[in-house]
Amino acid sequence: MALRLILMRHTKSSWDDPAMPDAARPLNKRGRKSATAIGKWLRKREVIPAAVLSSPSERTRETWDRVADELSARSATLPQPRWDDALYLAEPADMLAVLRTATGPGPVMMLGHNPGISLFAGAILERAPALAAYERYPTGATAIIDLDVPSWAQADWGCGRLVSFVTPRELE
Repeated sequence: MALRLILMRHTKSSWDDPAMPDAARPLNKRGRKSATAIGKWLRKREVIPAAVLSSPSERTRETWDRVADELSARSATLPQPRWDDALYLAEPADMLAVLRTATGPGPVMMLGHNPGISLFAGAILERAPALAAYERYPTGATAIIDLDVPSWAQADWGCGRLVSFVTPRELE
């Protein structure tokens, strides 16, 4: 039995106030639209997370809120995200450590930031796709990955198979 990971980078954030602390930056208009589009994309595929592991930044919180608004049309109960400081601008090894703490058989969504998420996205797969967008993992990029392990605690590099991948630009 494979475990399903939904790996998403936050959508486009605002740089309107250059003095604002990085973690406090909200989504811009395009980012809000993109998060909604990704939520619709996941809903159409009937991929609903049973758990959400996320950076606590404002932009990841807003991204989840928009995605959740779309998913709630399909599922009456959505998980409360676990806002984990270890995922804020995390390195791939830190992301793997957090993923290993997940429990249950249902899909887990992980929301994070570049450059860590793009490196993680490539390393978790047995074979990364030859797609420039996958390598860059632009804002809003979302992958559905099946991990060939019996428990989240056993997740490791190279154990995943890419099921689907999309960027918001493809959904416009």
